[in-house]
Amino acid sequence: MSQRHRIEDGSKFKLSQTDPGDTGKFTSREEAEAKLKSDIEKLRLLHEKLYVDKRFSMLVVLQAMDTGGKDGTIKHVFSGVNPQGCRVTSFKKPNEEDLSHDFLWRISKALPERGTVGIFNRSHYEDVLVVRVHDLVEKSVWKKRYEAINNFEERLANEGTVIVKFFLNISKDEQLERIKFRIEDPEKRWKFTDADLKERKFWSDYQEAYEDAIQKCSTPWAPWYVVPANKKWYRNYVVANALVQTLEKLDLKMPKAKFDSDVLKDLK
Repeated sequence: MSQRHRIEDGSKFKLSQTDPGDTGKFTSREEAEAKLKSDIEKLRLLHEKLYVDKRFSMLVVLQAMDTGGKDGTIKHVFSGVNPQGCRVTSFKKPNEEDLSHDFLWRISKALPERGTVGIFNRSHYEDVLVVRVHDLVEKSVWKKRYEAINNFEERLANEGTVIVKFFLNISKDEQLERIKFRIEDPEKRWKFTDADLKERKFWSDYQEAYEDAIQKCSTPWAPWYVVPANKKWYRNYVVANALVQTLEKLDLKMPKAKFDSDVLKDLK
């Protein structure tokens, strides 16, 4: 079911034609969560094979508007994987050292090695999103970055990094409800900042920027999935299912034993 949210031809993509409240063919949360549980177990086994196969790495990119659910997706979808073979990198505002290099420098340092999964909570796409919306660099600069990103991702793919990118798509009304929930819940209040409200004022600008990024950078080697994210349970299912289907295509193999099975005869 996740494939219906994969953008095969970015040039034809229109964000306005997507439904953040879509739940596919599921008629209940319980039905989706049963499928999710199954996919989380499949993901655990496939991740173990990826870890010992050592031919590939996987890069998972998560982008969303504030409150879109990046943290929650990581927490739920990757709950079964071995932490030894998985690393999460959250990209905040670039520091002085980052800004003294090209925009992909800090990204390159965080790439997953073969056999591991790297999860980017925000990513190099911030440099065609927030940078664009807030005029942090000239338009002539950020416009060139789409091609740079495509070339960068293609090079990674050619070297064995499997790239899967998710835009967790929530509606403006849903974002407002989540902001209210953060403010009202004592255990969630710490996640709220004034920036949540300030950035909300740029909603339309961000929607346009996301649409452009998906149009220009959804490629066969690094596809975007636009995930309906108003319902957290459906969001988690789509992401987990897409990862399972991607890893299954790799035909991952467990290594052959390096000892003769006759050795068991000598065990006492």
